[in-house]
Amino acid sequence: MSEKQHYMKAVRIEQPGRIHLVSAPVPVPPPGFARIRVKACAICATDLEVIDGRIPASYPLIPGHEWSGIVDAVGDPSDEAWIGRPVIGSNDVVCLTCEACRSGNWRYCSRFEEIGFKRDGAYGEYFLAPVYGLAEKPENLSFEEAALNEPLGVALGCMAKASPFIGDTLTIFGAGSIGLCMLAVGKAMGLRKIAVIASTGKRLKIAQQMGASRVICTEREDPEEVLRSYHPGGSDLVIDATGIESCVQSSLRLARRGGTVVLAGYGRGKVMSLRMDDIHIPNLRVLGAGNNWNMHRRAIALMSEGMIDLKSLISHRIRPEEFEEGIELARTRPEGFVKAVFVHE
Repeated sequence: MSEKQHYMKAVRIEQPGRIHLVSAPVPVPPPGFARIRVKACAICATDLEVIDGRIPASYPLIPGHEWSGIVDAVGDPSDEAWIGRPVIGSNDVVCLTCEACRSGNWRYCSRFEEIGFKRDGAYGEYFLAPVYGLAEKPENLSFEEAALNEPLGVALGCMAKASPFIGDTLTIFGAGSIGLCMLAVGKAMGLRKIAVIASTGKRLKIAQQMGASRVICTEREDPEEVLRSYHPGGSDLVIDATGIESCVQSSLRLARRGGTVVLAGYGRGKVMSLRMDDIHIPNLRVLGAGNNWNMHRRAIALMSEGMIDLKSLISHRIRPEEFEEGIELARTRPEGFVKAVFVHE
């Protein structure tokens, strides 16, 4: 006799533009995977792109890649020690055997799949994650805070690529969750005169509270004019966390000669116009860096040890039944909004 099928509540994208709260089968973990009982899952701006069909994804799909939870079951008896433990983990599902995987570059694996995009994610009560990517959640962090290890990992990965020196000046375009995580990492690394630029003042107060030394609202000020006096000669490091053409163009002009520009924003598939001489003549180093590159363990350690505090990013706590409200908040970004987090009791 087959085992009785169990069901869970989940927010599922049936096809681009159609998202519903459904009853879905509780997944059964195969060997190498753990079933996670979700405790918290944050709504990411990238999830909106998946909902709208602007990022390649496998539909129907349960999204969600910023999560924390408790291991509920495992597919291999040798992994049973994980059962009952509070965890965060990697979203990268890879072969672990190819050259890219053996060198730690999981994102370059030819069989790479990502939870929340190609595999069901954490907008449900349960989902599956690879055991090799699990890390135990520290006791001193709430599940909601722990879920933010993923965007923090993105910031850590970007900074690792940029390789700034202590005391370097930093300019950040964007005050969303990624831009604010870049700010937090920059502060922890000893970067100085950190300027955060946003189109409105909605989140710049949060940037100030998190330690930005200068905030610039483009509705009221010209960032290039302000930065000419604030970072004479240009910024050592400029990070674009918006993916907006005008911001990318300004990033190139604001970097000092020989400086570094990191393109961390998602461009939504758009073709952009850049002036090549803005890169060539000042000898800029321009880097693409949009993933967290297995920084989740480092991210959770920095949060647990108090070096980085992301509590102010959690602006709204919602139940799965309130998913439409959470998605609308993420789209409209009202004053004070940064992150809506699904919380499971």
